[in-house]
Amino acid sequence: MFSKEIGIDLGTANVLVHVKGQGVVLNEPSVVAIDQITRQVVAVGEEARKMLGRTPGNIVAIRPLRDGVIADFEVTEIMLRHFIRKTIGKSVMFRPRLMICVPAGITSVEQKAVREAAEACGVKHVDLIEEPKAAAIGAGLNIFEPSGSMVVDIGGGTTDIAVLSLGDVVTSNSLRIAGDKLDDAIVKYIKRQHNLLIGERTAEELKKELATVYPGSRMGQQQDVRGRDMVSGLPKTVTVRAEEMQEALQEPIEAIIAATKQVLEKTPPELAADIFDKGVILTGGGALVDGLDKLMQEELQIPVHVAEDPMKCVVIGTGMVLDNPSWRRAGRGATKRRKAW
Repeated sequence: MFSKEIGIDLGTANVLVHVKGQGVVLNEPSVVAIDQITRQVVAVGEEARKMLGRTPGNIVAIRPLRDGVIADFEVTEIMLRHFIRKTIGKSVMFRPRLMICVPAGITSVEQKAVREAAEACGVKHVDLIEEPKAAAIGAGLNIFEPSGSMVVDIGGGTTDIAVLSLGDVVTSNSLRIAGDKLDDAIVKYIKRQHNLLIGERTAEELKKELATVYPGSRMGQQQDVRGRDMVSGLPKTVTVRAEEMQEALQEPIEAIIAATKQVLEKTPPELAADIFDKGVILTGGGALVDGLDKLMQEELQIPVHVAEDPMKCVVIGTGMVLDNPSWRRAGRGATKRRKAW
């Protein structure tokens, strides 16, 4: 009765926390810095992210989630415990109830790992919700009516594509190509074309500030990039153009568009007609890649819209489900599943 109800978007890149009645109260990177000698936690979240690529030998900054799933169970538990305590304090009198978002395509073993990591933090109960459902609800779509809605949620580790109707997924696809793979593509391109080695933080900044995937306002822009020369081994600065970033991101973006087309091809005709009228909604941090909505609209030949607050759609949707208990039961009868709502 007195338990706090918490919704968590446990993302590869960021963790967002929603507390029932308070809204989104935390948004921090999914990074933990640990001293390898003492095994003590040095920093968690934003403070740890600043250490990526800049730590001494005895301290390592770890991202415990990869491709949308837990890669390091112990560190994930540490991170979850830290964020829960930061959100609601250390009181053990009223253990919280959690609802955690998971990618649509994860296995039962991966779902179990998420549950066990959360339960190890001393919570009262753990529910799972599939990310495309939460993203669609958070983007303002009414997925409980007999009408088709389509969402493409491009997170850090996974891209979840789903057509929803009557509160459940009709057809979907989940691929492990998302924000991290875009960063990797930029790192590889700069290495190949400029013989310059850059870190993932620099690649992420390029993705946000310079990269584009469609001819538009950023064409002609350029930016100086600093890294290590692969020939001399010395620090070096090169100038990178937006057109180069378009080339660098071509392969992973094409894979996301191809997966979206596959979902549309498997969609029943009546729902496809609804989607043609409503359009596709883009959510997740990847939705902010410049020109992506225009490129997808051109390739799919249907309207494509970016959600109002794409990075928070999943956690906002989770919070809305917490506020509406009847929604937790919606769609369960169609799939007969309890593993993930």
